[in-house]
Amino acid sequence: MALSAKLELRQSQSLVMTPQLQQAIKLLQLSNLELSEFVEKELEKNPLLEIGDAEPANSANETAATASGNSEESSDSGNTDEWLENSVDGKTNDPSNDLDTDVETVYPDGRNDAGDHLKNSDWKSTAGSGAGASEAVNLEAFVSEEKTLTDHLNDQLQLSVSDPVKRLIGQHLIDMVDEAGYLRGDLDRVAQMFGAPRDLIEDTLHILQTFDPVGVFARDLSECLALQLKDLNRYDPAIAKLLENLHLLAAHDLDGLNRVCGQNAEDLADMIMEIKQLNPKPGLKYGSVTVQPIVPDVAVRAKSDGSWHVELNSETLPRVLVNQTYYTTVSKSAKSKKDKSYIQDCFQTANWLVKSLDQRAKTILKVAEEIVRQQDAFLTHGIQHLRPLNLKTVADAISMHESTVSRVTSNKFIETNRGIFELKYFFTSAIASSSSSDSHSSEAVRHRIRQLVDGEQLSCVLSDDKIVERLQQEGIEIARRTVAKYREAMQIPSSVQRRRKLKMAAR
Repeated sequence: MALSAKLELRQSQSLVMTPQLQQAIKLLQLSNLELSEFVEKELEKNPLLEIGDAEPANSANETAATASGNSEESSDSGNTDEWLENSVDGKTNDPSNDLDTDVETVYPDGRNDAGDHLKNSDWKSTAGSGAGASEAVNLEAFVSEEKTLTDHLNDQLQLSVSDPVKRLIGQHLIDMVDEAGYLRGDLDRVAQMFGAPRDLIEDTLHILQTFDPVGVFARDLSECLALQLKDLNRYDPAIAKLLENLHLLAAHDLDGLNRVCGQNAEDLADMIMEIKQLNPKPGLKYGSVTVQPIVPDVAVRAKSDGSWHVELNSETLPRVLVNQTYYTTVSKSAKSKKDKSYIQDCFQTANWLVKSLDQRAKTILKVAEEIVRQQDAFLTHGIQHLRPLNLKTVADAISMHESTVSRVTSNKFIETNRGIFELKYFFTSAIASSSSSDSHSSEAVRHRIRQLVDGEQLSCVLSDDKIVERLQQEGIEIARRTVAKYREAMQIPSSVQRRRKLKMAAR
């Protein structure tokens, strides 16, 4: 067969990731803080870009900085007698009397990286090209960061709590902990916000109180010291009486303590020495940083007709404009081909950035509206009414790809009547239903199992098989091993252990 050269015309399709497309995709997954930093860098590089009339979303940063500048730093207790003196006049039960700081409930962001921004300013480069070899490396970016108390507690939460409902409640309780490790806030208000029973909030708190450092999540000084003594197996009725009357100890009323505790002077001195060796502010052993409150990207408000109004938070949207007048002036004065090419590239880059920011805002709003529509029962009735939801359901409803929805819901927060949540929190797994076509959320099934167990009596303690029968009667198709897995995740004892506990309580 003879070999010969010839020309052929073929038609094919291919997806090319241009730098502009890469930028639009990366803008979707940036948080509001990362987006502000990215826009600031673009403003420095591109002379045709300028900030609009309104200020970008930096007000939250300035507010946090002002609040941190006005608050005094809490010093570690070097003298063990000082913190006892602060509890004079019966003020020991209020941790605000023992702490120097007054920290409000805030939601720390916890993300310090600025994202993977585009570092190459040459928009004509190919998609696969990286940073130039001559680009300087910022060594400060590799400096290790001191681990904060919030980071330490979040790590333990991921390992200790597998129930999504308790993990969500635990995350909120972690955000309520101040630098000293005390829990600030009312549990009844937390239960009302989540639409959950008070017992569920307290069960979650009891799990969190086992975290390191010992004594964290205490609501007052007495509880903080009691948690540490329980960990040392030194908590008894006598020392419990002493902790209930710390104001007498702070006033050096040893005779009064002897009468209350019923101990002699020697035993009382030993107990006092034991208490002085404890840490009244266990959280101060970890790094202290300026708490960065979460600024929600989307806000949901109830309307008079019972529906929900979803709107973007304008404070998180950078106002970037293209200076057309300056572009016209500079274009006319440019003489060399290189200068004209540079001005044209800057103009195209600026236009594309403005369009990308506008498209990002519209996409976030579109996804948030669909999530609110899907989770209307959660907003109305509480956390136990979360519907099963996945990325594909939302993507199909708004005619987008699942990857786009995934990027939009990353690092984005929504403010609701139930609190501030990350958009990804609304995606839950599904349990099949035998009575209807609608599935049940796994969190709702866990909540129902908890209700069945809480309603048990000594004459009728439900085994896992009985729980399966009850759920199937209610139209929830679930296997016994799934019930056992959910029960263990919620730290509910077996039926034998629960029956033994009920018998002891009946005595």
